[in-house]
Amino acid sequence: MTSKILVMGAAGQIGTELVEALRKKHGSDAVLASDIHALPLEGIADGPYERLDVLDAAAMADLIDRYGVEDVYLLAATLSATAERNPETAWRLNMDGLFNVLNLAKDQRIKRVFWPSSIAVFGPRTPKDHTPQRTVMEPTTVYGISKVAGESWCEYYHDRYGVDVRSVRFPGIIGYKSAPGGGTTDYAVHIFHEALKHRGYESFISAGTALPMMYMPDAIKSVMDLMDAPADRISVRTSYNISGMSFSPQTIAEAIQKHIPEFEISYKPDYRDGIAKSWPSSIDDEFARRDWGWKPQYGLNEMVADMLANLRAAQPA
Repeated sequence: MTSKILVMGAAGQIGTELVEALRKKHGSDAVLASDIHALPLEGIADGPYERLDVLDAAAMADLIDRYGVEDVYLLAATLSATAERNPETAWRLNMDGLFNVLNLAKDQRIKRVFWPSSIAVFGPRTPKDHTPQRTVMEPTTVYGISKVAGESWCEYYHDRYGVDVRSVRFPGIIGYKSAPGGGTTDYAVHIFHEALKHRGYESFISAGTALPMMYMPDAIKSVMDLMDAPADRISVRTSYNISGMSFSPQTIAEAIQKHIPEFEISYKPDYRDGIAKSWPSSIDDEFARRDWGWKPQYGLNEMVADMLANLRAAQPA
């Protein structure tokens, strides 16, 4: 079987929906999904699937050669909150997996690479409002440190070896089809489930802490738009700033209350609030808009309405 596209970390929050979108565009057989799990999750079971540990370079190379893979989307990673509990394990997964893919691209065994970065690359000395593409980073989390290093390695492999590697700095991602994966911004997904089940939510982020966020359809759109862009339009080989919307727990609670008036929010900030406070509150994404026409489709109110509608539709009758 030939599958020109390989998605690693396909069982994650972004991976399941990216596989679905890529298969819709290119055909089910053209997109190989892989993850550490022995069997595919329901959302990625409609096409080829292989178990793969991204730390196993030999197995990765064998899989790519057997399927004739040309494009790799490397999504396997340990996210911010989880990484703080297991720093060395997170560093090894986040960095060695990337090296394995970049080295295959350097050896011309694959043609193009997508690797996601994150707003976690920014730190407390980064300008918080309209954070520019090129600015002070100095992250204070293991996840952020690994992403800054990864961005630099991506640029190095492009400049030194001609590797066509592309990246976006994802903000918090909100979606209804899969569970979040251990990030600081996960509250913005949990709050919807709790609003529908219990009409209340206790936030681990303080009321006024605003963060950049993005609705999942826009996140998938950003990846596909970037990968569809001609190589000569890509001026940033570290990672592109992209923006969808910015809000705080208080702001999103007020938006939910327009649909569920009895919903109430309370606050019990923990260590994740400190992580959130070190990140920007809004992002300047002019480079992505200029280079490959990035433009989000969802604002806060549109996202809230769509999330609640889809979650309600999925509830048992």
